[in-house]
Amino acid sequence: LSRACVQVIMRRKMLWALFCLVLALLPSQTAVMSVDLGSEWMKVAIVKPGVPMEIALNKESRRKTPIAVCLKENERLFGDSALGSVKNPKFVYRYLQSLLGKKHDNPQVAFYQKRFSEHQLVKDASRGTVLFRNSEEMQYSPEELLGMVLNYSRGLAQDFAEQPIKDAVITVPAFFNQAERRAVLQAAQMAGVKVLQLINDNTAVALNYGVFRRKDINSTAQNMMFYDMGSGSTTATIVTYQTVKTKDSGTQPQLQIRGVGFDRSLGGFEMDLRLRDHLAKLFNEQKKTKKDVRENHRAMAKLLKEAQRLKTVLSANAEFMAQVEGLLDEMDFKAKVTRVEFEALCADLFERVPGPVQEALSSAEMSLDEIEQVILVGGSTRVPKVQEVLLKAVGKEELGKNINADEAAAMGAVYQAAALSKAFKVKPFLVREAAVFPIQVEFTRETEDEDGSRSLKHNKRILFQRMAPYPQRKVITFNRYTDDFAFDINYGDLSFLGQNDLSVFGSLNLTTVQLSGVSSSFQKHMDAESKGIKAHFNMDESGMLLLDRSLPCLNSGSFDLSELGNTISSLFGGGSSEPNANVTEPVQVILSSVPILMLQDLTDRDLEKQEREKTLNSLEAFIFETQDKMYQEEYQAVVSEEEKEAITTKLSEASAWMDEDGYSAVTKELREKLQELRKLCKAMFFRVEERRKWPDHLAALESMLNHSSFFLSVKLTPEDDQIFTEVELKTLDRVINETITWKNDTVAEQEKRSPTERPVLLSKDIESKLSLLDREVHYLLNKAKFAKPRAKAKANSTASESSSKANSTASESSSKANSSKTEEKVIPPKEETKDKGQREGGKTQYISVMALYI
Repeated sequence: LSRACVQVIMRRKMLWALFCLVLALLPSQTAVMSVDLGSEWMKVAIVKPGVPMEIALNKESRRKTPIAVCLKENERLFGDSALGSVKNPKFVYRYLQSLLGKKHDNPQVAFYQKRFSEHQLVKDASRGTVLFRNSEEMQYSPEELLGMVLNYSRGLAQDFAEQPIKDAVITVPAFFNQAERRAVLQAAQMAGVKVLQLINDNTAVALNYGVFRRKDINSTAQNMMFYDMGSGSTTATIVTYQTVKTKDSGTQPQLQIRGVGFDRSLGGFEMDLRLRDHLAKLFNEQKKTKKDVRENHRAMAKLLKEAQRLKTVLSANAEFMAQVEGLLDEMDFKAKVTRVEFEALCADLFERVPGPVQEALSSAEMSLDEIEQVILVGGSTRVPKVQEVLLKAVGKEELGKNINADEAAAMGAVYQAAALSKAFKVKPFLVREAAVFPIQVEFTRETEDEDGSRSLKHNKRILFQRMAPYPQRKVITFNRYTDDFAFDINYGDLSFLGQNDLSVFGSLNLTTVQLSGVSSSFQKHMDAESKGIKAHFNMDESGMLLLDRSLPCLNSGSFDLSELGNTISSLFGGGSSEPNANVTEPVQVILSSVPILMLQDLTDRDLEKQEREKTLNSLEAFIFETQDKMYQEEYQAVVSEEEKEAITTKLSEASAWMDEDGYSAVTKELREKLQELRKLCKAMFFRVEERRKWPDHLAALESMLNHSSFFLSVKLTPEDDQIFTEVELKTLDRVINETITWKNDTVAEQEKRSPTERPVLLSKDIESKLSLLDREVHYLLNKAKFAKPRAKAKANSTASESSSKANSTASESSSKANSSKTEEKVIPPKEETKDKGQREGGKTQYISVMALYI
């Protein structure tokens, strides 16, 4: 090779090595997920290369999973498996959403205790929050239980995506306050999930709706209302869609949350409970037993399950027969329930259906005439009475049902996850969220009156008004402060909330900040002019309020009070270790590493249990299947009597061991027993597998030999039309002959051997011979494909033509005569025609050979 060629080759090798290095440095994780956390159900969606957006199926191949955890005797069950444990309802925890971020004295805790009397809720003495007492030794907070659920959802996503997943977008109700959002983030942290964003479920639905109708969005504002009634709550949301101009991306579609109304306790679960109580009343009236069914937790769990089924059936039928086998004291229950009875039981609930609509319109300062369509979301909107009341309230001709009521939030959230992930590039869709609850800063300052007296004045400054868009930054300046002072961060006016929602809201104080060291800092810079103390607030994409660490919070003229700025900026980041900051966060649940370690231990136990069950099942299946195979013809043909006796004896011993000790053995013992049996049977399985492969493999080899031989026929092609060199054809000839010889000799040798011996004819050797032949054939095919036809040789010029320039005055007749003589001497006309036909025939024959392969 020339030096230039060597340099080119070396350069390409270096580029390839660099490319491989870059691939190695790229993160292996590319999939992201979303979790739509409802009060009763969760939906998990993923996006990965090749799978744009899809709902992940659970282990039961269902698209949604109950949010339920069963904790009993060091065993954890999730979803449908957890709900299947109706024998022990006190160990099954569900509807956790309503307890997140709540103090023990919150009315919602008492309300939950009334609904689920089988649980024992206790107070965490150190934090004042609520705990589930599982046993004398074990207690779990709602955040820890939710962490288990999120870890399980992550497992579902990873199994479906077939790769590790860590990044997620999680939905939360739009009415979640700061404490509730922080609780979800803490649960995710325990589960090892990196939260890209907490997205409001109504926003996720609106995003899903807009993404699939992108072409219908233009510069004209379109107002839609999404009415979402789920299991635990109801939310009405007004969304405006239109295209807007951006500095970086040009004109893009945008959704803006304009108004939100909600009812925290209006949902399908309350209907289920009323149906359950009605069924309990009917059973007691049947007097099949002297016991009150309402005092039996197990029986009430069965009735709740039947009530949920009954509600679904009554949405499509006027009446239905409720049935529960062995409800109490082995007595069956059977009773007819009509839709009219169901609607009477829930009459007051249906009266509350229009409430969120009116509240959403009020917060958006809009009227129903400005709303183009009301779209139904959530499973409970399938109840006919809900649709009837809502349709009358909104005064529309019909309600929109052009969205997947169950999966819209999960799909919208996973689109946002892809947009936030660095591994994907999606079309921009701008989202302007809205803060449902106003937030303000309150502080007291001493002022001097006209008469010279001093008094304290209470000040309020709005940070975020109701329905203020976010993410957004705000700055509050504290003027005239030269001494230490404190300020409160509180929720603003919440008079728009109903009494029930207000009672469970929790503390209105987000935090109190006490700044010290202000006076000493000013004394160090007496020559500087005070410009006040500035606090930089930020509400991020998750709706979490924080103080920006990256910007100075305190300025005083030409100098920066950075030591005070650091204490403020760490306020919402988990507290400060600085001595001059005294921060009180009454609503925050402090997260330590103890729950994380505990959840990891439980997860490790689950993995160990799954591994043991998998090994146990494999061992059990191996024993039974191999015992059956010993009676099959193809296995009996390849084992000697001695080998058969040894295998049969070992299988019988293993089966007896399984019955006595195997089902209580640890994973290591089970694995060792399985490996021992596999090693014993390995040779037998190998002989059977080889004999199964021989017919197809040998037939394929024979076919390849026949087709390869056709290439040798191109030797008959005239030299002028020949594509292949003599070396190439000889190489193919040699490979064909060697392969035929090997096949004949090896097959003959194999026929001499006993079936119980190790075979000499091996499938891998046949595959190797096939591969070698295939390589040679493909080389010739590729050469034929790109070969260019050669130009035909021109006949020699005649003497008269070669001297035509010198004898330009020669007569025309003499010239023609000389030319005819010359042509007759070169190739007679008949001979030329015959030769031409032979050559064309050769080409035709060669092309037909090519067609066989192509």
